[in-house]
Amino acid sequence: MKMHRFEEIFLTIASIIIIGSMLVTGYQTFALGWGPPSGKETIDPQKVSETAPFDEPGIYKVGENEYDVIMTLQTFSFDPGEIVIPKGAKVNFIMTSKDVVHSIQVVDTNINAMVTPGHIQRISHTFNESGEFLMLCNEYCGAGHQMMSGTIIVE
Repeated sequence: MKMHRFEEIFLTIASIIIIGSMLVTGYQTFALGWGPPSGKETIDPQKVSETAPFDEPGIYKVGENEYDVIMTLQTFSFDPGEIVIPKGAKVNFIMTSKDVVHSIQVVDTNINAMVTPGHIQRISHTFNESGEFLMLCNEYCGAGHQMMSGTIIVE
C-alpha cells in the first residue's frame, strides 16, 4: 500500500510528538518526583485514633526549620485546628480522614488536597511569608461543612 507523502510527514511528526510527550512525562514523574500521589499508604478508617502517627495529631519539628503536621480531618473540624510555625519553615502535612471524604485548601498557597478515609495524604509547602492563612475544607462533607475551617499562623 502506497502512502501519500503528506501522510508520511504527518505520521512522522505525530509519532515524534507522542513519544516526546511520554518521555517528558516519564522524566517529570520518576526523576523529579512530580507524579500525583499514589494513595498506596492505607490505614483502617475505624482505627485512626489508635494508629500511629494519627493517635497523636500535632506539630513536630523534624529538622532544621522543617516540621511534620500530623492531622486528622473529621466531621466539621481539623485536628489540630490551629498550626503555628516560623517563617521560612517547610511543613509536611500528613493527613487522613476519620469519616468521609474531606479536603484541605490553604488560602493564598498551592495547598489543595483531597483526603479520603483509609488513605494517607502527604503534601509539603514552605511558608515564606508571615501572616495568618485560612484552612478550608472544599469537599462537601455534610450539613455543617461551612463551619470546617482552621488557621495556620506563620510568625
